[in-house]
Amino acid sequence: MEIILERCTLREWRRSDEGSLVKHANNKNVSRNLSDIFPHPYTVDDARAWLGKHDGVDPQRDFAIVIDGNPVGGIGVYLGKDIFYRSAELGYWLGEEYWGRGIVTDAVRAVTKYAFETFDLMHIFAGTFERNAGSRRVLEKAGFELEGRLRMHATKDGETMNDLVFGIVRPGISVPE
Repeated sequence: MEIILERCTLREWRRSDEGSLVKHANNKNVSRNLSDIFPHPYTVDDARAWLGKHDGVDPQRDFAIVIDGNPVGGIGVYLGKDIFYRSAELGYWLGEEYWGRGIVTDAVRAVTKYAFETFDLMHIFAGTFERNAGSRRVLEKAGFELEGRLRMHATKDGETMNDLVFGIVRPGISVPE
């Protein structure tokens, strides 16, 4: 499956993406804004493990962000469990050389739409470190609203900081106050 956007294409991850994945993911400025599940340094073994998780997943939940035929980032929706089965978390990253071009905003809009159309979801949320102004802008431009500030909630590389939670509700749903 491919979603063709103005600035990029979203498609399934492929084993052949290994080299480009390592090239763009192995960047401290990228990993510093992500959970520790996204390692630094990002090695060939990390890429192989990630790519191996996506064989035969249907419906698709993780997409490569592709520019000029090469994956330069990723975006995915992670379905909730138990009482949260109608919610999902959105996660994304992009190679540093592509920052500030509106690429992730387009990808967030497209994957949010895809997720609401594909899964029985009522709510999609995304967290971002408060210091990450770029990610906050992406979410706001994509229609997400600030839902909460988790104070001193996340520790990354020895720095404990606030985590902001942004969310969006399925279009057409009336939300109780």
